Amino acid sequence: MARERREIRRIENTAARQVTYSKRRRGLFKKAEELAVLCDADVALVVFSATGKLSQFASSSMNDIIDKYSTHSKNLGKSHQQPPIDLNVEQSKYTGLNEQLAEATHGLRQMRGEDLEGLSVEELHQMERKLEAGLHRVLSTKDQLFTQQISELQQKLEDENRRLKEQMPQVLTAGTMVVAAGAENILTEDGQSSESVMTALHSGSSLDNDDGSDISLKLSLA
Repeated sequence: MARERREIRRIENTAARQVTYSKRRRGLFKKAEELAVLCDADVALVVFSATGKLSQFASSSMNDIIDKYSTHSKNLGKSHQQPPIDLNVEQSKYTGLNEQLAEATHGLRQMRGEDLEGLSVEELHQMERKLEAGLHRVLSTKDQLFTQQISELQQKLEDENRRLKEQMPQVLTAGTMVVAAGAENILTEDGQSSESVMTALHSGSSLDNDDGSDISLKLSLA
């Protein structure tokens, strides 16, 4: 059967309160000792009874533990007043990066010909040398790109010439066959034309003889 949970409140009976205090104090000190042994922790307990009697427990030296507590409390108070060291370092880095960015942006504007007021002649000469060096690098990069493009075009032309040379024998063979077929057709057509001409000539001779006979007959009758 489960034990009834006892309400935590002040014990009115003085004797009962004293007995409970003694039991709970011994139990508390026992738990503190176990915590110190099991976890290798520095544990210190200070208890004052209702009558003002002091009871204390320390796993090592009470004074050493109290000094350690005091030092920790002071450092804890300072940590609330100022940010940690790591945060200060990060803030310093952030500020430095912002300054570098602003300086680089200002220099870029000057390279574009802006914000030149207040510059000395020597500073303008330095900027001019920087621009000339940058222009030289730009021209050099452009020449390299042009040379690369020309090399690629030459390689493409050589590949195309090689391909045409490989196809040339096939083209010559096909052309020879076409020429031979055309010559044969021309010879055939010439034969047919010659026969037609001979036939026309024979026909013309016959017509001339007939015309001559008709003329002779007409003259005799006259």
